[in-house]
Amino acid sequence: MTDANSNEKNNSYPSFDSDRDTTVMQLRNLVAEFVDERDWNQFHSPKNLSMSLAIEAAELMEHFQWINNEDSRGLNEASKKEVGEELADVLAYALALANQMNIDIASTLAAKMEKNRKKYPKSEFQGRFR
Repeated sequence: MTDANSNEKNNSYPSFDSDRDTTVMQLRNLVAEFVDERDWNQFHSPKNLSMSLAIEAAELMEHFQWINNEDSRGLNEASKKEVGEELADVLAYALALANQMNIDIASTLAAKMEKNRKKYPKSEFQGRFR
């Protein structure tokens, strides 16, 4: 005799131990599988995903609203877990957007960082935010 909960457990997602051992492609596949299983691609337009990403980013910011910089660096473990879950939502939507638009994250991020190096040379911006 099986129920919906035991069936869900049998279809669990792979466990990833750390960032060090997990590739971007594995994470993209994890998100794609979740979306495919629910037939959500029909709703995952770039417009909808970008809006959802912004909403989740705002939920992430709520954890830091009204606290100072020092306190934001010293969150307790329960708060860190909540922040991690919001960050995971942001990343999931970013990966879903990359999947929908067929954007290679690794090469795009590397190119953007190179562009930023030129725009903000270390000799002019080290230790400064403007």
